[in-house]
Amino acid sequence: MTSIFPSVILDAMKICVRSLILIITLFVLPSLAYSFDGPLQVKNQYPIFLHAGQPYLEKARMENSFSASLSHSGTYTVQSSGSWLIALDMEITEVNLRYKRIIRDVVEFGLDVPVLWFSDGFMDGFLINYHDTFGFRGYGRDARPRNEFLYEIRQNDVLIIKGETGIGLGDIRLTLKKPLVSENGFNLALKGDLELPTGNAEKGYGNGRVDAGISVLLDKNIGEFIMTYWNFGAVFPGDVSGYQKIDLKNFVYGGAAIEVDAGRNFSVLTQIQVQSSIYPETDLKAVDRPGYLLAFGGRYDTGDDVFELSLTEDVNESAAPDFIINLSYKRRL
Repeated sequence: MTSIFPSVILDAMKICVRSLILIITLFVLPSLAYSFDGPLQVKNQYPIFLHAGQPYLEKARMENSFSASLSHSGTYTVQSSGSWLIALDMEITEVNLRYKRIIRDVVEFGLDVPVLWFSDGFMDGFLINYHDTFGFRGYGRDARPRNEFLYEIRQNDVLIIKGETGIGLGDIRLTLKKPLVSENGFNLALKGDLELPTGNAEKGYGNGRVDAGISVLLDKNIGEFIMTYWNFGAVFPGDVSGYQKIDLKNFVYGGAAIEVDAGRNFSVLTQIQVQSSIYPETDLKAVDRPGYLLAFGGRYDTGDDVFELSLTEDVNESAAPDFIINLSYKRRL
């Protein structure tokens, strides 16, 4: 893990620098300062990792807010090895309600409540045509009937998870953020996460155990119109307690985001998030390799209300959904 992660972070930094150059080229910087609001609110919705304490990239500054996010993702991974069967052909719609409150100007308390809808979806035909048109890999999606649900995990032919179409509560998350430094456009904070086992583990809505995480958050401006965000952390997921138990690995992650003031209350963002593998060795590239999520989006900020739209792509063709579309609304309190 330690040999993989530094190279992964280096790749992520290169992508962010290139994206920054592109954004500066495309947009003329306006005259009025913009209130930067942090990275895009996207997390990894890969079905077998979704319940393992998946992090959001966050800004270091505290806030009082309530937000609602609607995310839709599609995943196709149907692979087997000598011991493992990972069969995922599905779409996930998630509504996530997030509440943040500053307590005595000392820490920020956070509460996340996710509701998940597993479905056979409707985008297989579009994705097959899209991949064929541009010559992208289709992951073998065209080998199965279109829009037919499949979610099954087996080890040594023993059933671990058997998902089904339907709606269920995910694992509820509690967070605490403690600012450490805040001066001259530089903010540094420490954040802790605790995810409670409220989701059904046998159906894949949760893992049946408590997950914990810790991260370092850093914000740094570049002039008046550009803000960068940097996150580094570790997650200690509980084991999956489905029909049988799977011992998950602790994993590390890192991410960087760039937000550019585009004028008239709009900003544009690009970000990369990278994480090491979570499952025990499966001999399946789609699960064992690090996951890369590259996201692009825009934000409209009225002062009290914030609207956000983004698209996230799977860069490494592993450990992440094929795509994630996210629409968010936040109200500052």
